[in-house]
Amino acid sequence: MKLVVVSAGLGVPSSTRLLGDRLAAAVVSHTEADVEVVELRDLAVEIAHALTTGFPGPALSAAIGAVAGADGLIAVTPVFSASYSGLFKSFFDAVGGFDKDALVGKPVLVAATGGTARHSLVLDHALRPLFAHLRAVVVPTGVYAASEDWGAEGLAERIDRAGAELAALARPATTRSGGAPFGGDVVPFEQRLAALRGE
Repeated sequence: MKLVVVSAGLGVPSSTRLLGDRLAAAVVSHTEADVEVVELRDLAVEIAHALTTGFPGPALSAAIGAVAGADGLIAVTPVFSASYSGLFKSFFDAVGGFDKDALVGKPVLVAATGGTARHSLVLDHALRPLFAHLRAVVVPTGVYAASEDWGAEGLAERIDRAGAELAALARPATTRSGGAPFGGDVVPFEQRLAALRGE
């Protein structure tokens, strides 16, 4: 199983990346998975260029390909202005712009970090609607970690429960009916990108 973690954390070290790593470890504890992390901070310039020129650069193409080819996705963002970060949204705009079916039927675990527990509704009011629009399957348990949650009772249990749910839903594309979500044909992202470029 291929698991991709998309982290929109900006700092180094990043609590957003830490939460993504802990969620990935929880999934791996329930099923065998190869984990790849996509750090959006490193792709910020290419994301901006892609949105203005219409073509992704090599690093962004690789990241979109990783997301499209994943059996399960963990999407983690810091909370900015009571919602996901602009960088997070811009990346998924790029994913949808270059591969509108990249997330169709794909299991996604949503998570967020913030300075206060008052922003926890971001999971249900921003992240779930975004991934519903992209036609992903969002696992029941989302994980929000405020500053005071680290080391506090309850966070580890939520992480483990969410990881188990993603592990149960995610399975390699070759085992799905028809070889793809909803029985569709699997066309590699690189092939679709070449077609967009007219190659």
